[in-house]
Amino acid sequence: MKKLLIALLWLPLLALAAGAELHLDKAPDKANDQAALQHGAKLFVNYCLNCHSASYMRYNRLQDIGLTEDQIRGNLMFTADKIGEQMKIAMQRAEAKAWFGAAPPDLTVIARARASDFGSGSDWLYTYLRSFYRDEARPTGWNNVVFANVGMPHVLWELQGEQALGADHKLKLVKPGKLKPEEYDAAVGDLVAFLHWMGEPMAEFRKSLGVFVLIALAILFVFTYALKREYWKDIH
Repeated sequence: MKKLLIALLWLPLLALAAGAELHLDKAPDKANDQAALQHGAKLFVNYCLNCHSASYMRYNRLQDIGLTEDQIRGNLMFTADKIGEQMKIAMQRAEAKAWFGAAPPDLTVIARARASDFGSGSDWLYTYLRSFYRDEARPTGWNNVVFANVGMPHVLWELQGEQALGADHKLKLVKPGKLKPEEYDAAVGDLVAFLHWMGEPMAEFRKSLGVFVLIALAILFVFTYALKREYWKDIH
């Protein structure tokens, strides 16, 4: 019994030590880069929206990142007819589960959902999308360093190329893709920036508004303090 109690006390420390092996690369901050967000939206629609939906986002919200209605209709709307429609997919969840073993998750708030003690959700996605490698033992032929035995295939492999996992557990590019490594990293950064923006489209406005609110409160405090002194001057 004593040994069992000691083992239970050590479990949290062992779990922490195991989790500490996960290293996340820092995602580039492109929250205010409209060109990057627009490119990320293009990548999302062309490579992600085939299997993953973003059902809490509507196409017309893409105007917030500088796209016109005509640009959205002509380049990004492949699964909808009206610009006010949600970014859904035609694939049914039952079919997806049969093909992949589990239905692909909705990606509207994936950047927020993946936040952890190891880093932000953007860091997780940025590292994850750059960590696929060939694994013929997997049904899809792909595996991932960040998400072991993942059911998702590497949909961006034509851009990145093929990586192999060496005996030292490091990834090595063995077959180049359409993009150079630094170009692929930049493209993934754009995609992750869009996913981050999609989770809270009003984030930048909220931050700007917060600054003005704090300034207004500071000014109000000055007047309130002056009024307080005026009321209490005869008492003190």
